Amino acid sequence: MARLARLIVALVGCAATASVVGCATYADRLAKVRDEFVTGNLAGAESAIDDGMRHRADRDVLQLDKSIVQLCSGKPLEAERSLREMRDRFDEREGALAHGQALSMLSDAQAKTYAGEDYEKVLIRAFLCLANLMGDGGDALAYSLQVTEKQQRIIETGADKNGENPKAGYQHVALGPYLHGAVRERSHADYDDLERACVAVCSWQPEFAYGAQDLERARTGRHSAPGNGVVYVVALVGVGPHKEEVEEIPSTVSLLIADRILSAVGDQTLPPTIAPVKVPKLVVTPHEVGSVGVAVDGRPQGATSTITDIGRMAVAQHEAVYPRIVAEAIVRRIVKKGVIYGTKTALGVDKHSWESLLFDVAGVVWEATESADTRCWGLLPDKIQVLRIELPAGRHALTLQSLGASGYPLGRPATREIEVVDGRSTFVLANFPYGNLVGAIQANTP
Repeated sequence: MARLARLIVALVGCAATASVVGCATYADRLAKVRDEFVTGNLAGAESAIDDGMRHRADRDVLQLDKSIVQLCSGKPLEAERSLREMRDRFDEREGALAHGQALSMLSDAQAKTYAGEDYEKVLIRAFLCLANLMGDGGDALAYSLQVTEKQQRIIETGADKNGENPKAGYQHVALGPYLHGAVRERSHADYDDLERACVAVCSWQPEFAYGAQDLERARTGRHSAPGNGVVYVVALVGVGPHKEEVEEIPSTVSLLIADRILSAVGDQTLPPTIAPVKVPKLVVTPHEVGSVGVAVDGRPQGATSTITDIGRMAVAQHEAVYPRIVAEAIVRRIVKKGVIYGTKTALGVDKHSWESLLFDVAGVVWEATESADTRCWGLLPDKIQVLRIELPAGRHALTLQSLGASGYPLGRPATREIEVVDGRSTFVLANFPYGNLVGAIQANTP
């Protein structure tokens, strides 16, 4: 018991020291990465990511951010390797007790190994498909199928012990079937598969402006007119969701009332709930980009339309599982109070003595050093948008420019030359977190 008491004091002392020193949090490190990225300084963003990776607990989630930097820098093979590694790591952690789970009950949620949010696990597959399409495209079909398969598996296994499933209403990611159909269409034969994919897109993303048009094309079995090819423009638009630490006031008040009652009637006092219960909140950064205008050889071809609203989907998923997040934070507080209470009882500490008071003070400090787990994939876009255009075979100047919600130009236009091959599909990828292009326009060779 004496050793346990010393251990508690040591833990509290270490936590308090760390708090006083004021070490940078994950949110601080992510803010630096995002600032460099959205201003187009990809080298600065990668350097900030590498600095952040010195913190073991943040390495995995920062590797996801690094994959986006690699993709925008014209390194699709490196991006694919980074994403594939994270996909496999997250899969290994599913269904098992997260490493650091027990320790997190004595500190905070950041002690656990990061296992990824549900939307992140699905989007890893989507970005694997995009990265592969920027290369040889050999595995794009498999990756596109994994998007929907993973989403369905998450929903099916989301029920708790009481049979309630907060994940049953998750929004499906329409980008998966859209890319699946686009890859299938290249064969000029799998139009039934393309039609099923278009039906799923229309059902999962009814706001997609080109859904009905794509479905009609699938039913007529036509890729492109003789002498023409197809260009798929995929635009990453806006700045995606991130987490901020907030205080769960109702839970804090409930704990305060409970520990005051137990302190009054119990054999020992409990550390009073002075520090608020802290939990992560998912927020989306406002931006002006409504779509991306596309022009070819100086002639407008249309604007991209949203195929997956990442921000809306992520916030909805976070709200669905928020009660579980709060419950874990409350359990953590109860465990800490229980450890203090049990230790005082085992040591025979008098309820009204100064030793009891010291234990309570230590408990207050212990609880006050908690922080919410704000780790997340911070360089995701707010939306993924697409536009399919049919062009004559040959070389063309492709120009992209961000547009506001009303269609007015925002940033500087960006141009690159692409090659369209008769009867084939070319895939283009560009990132517009705010007005201007970040990185370069990426395009594969059919």
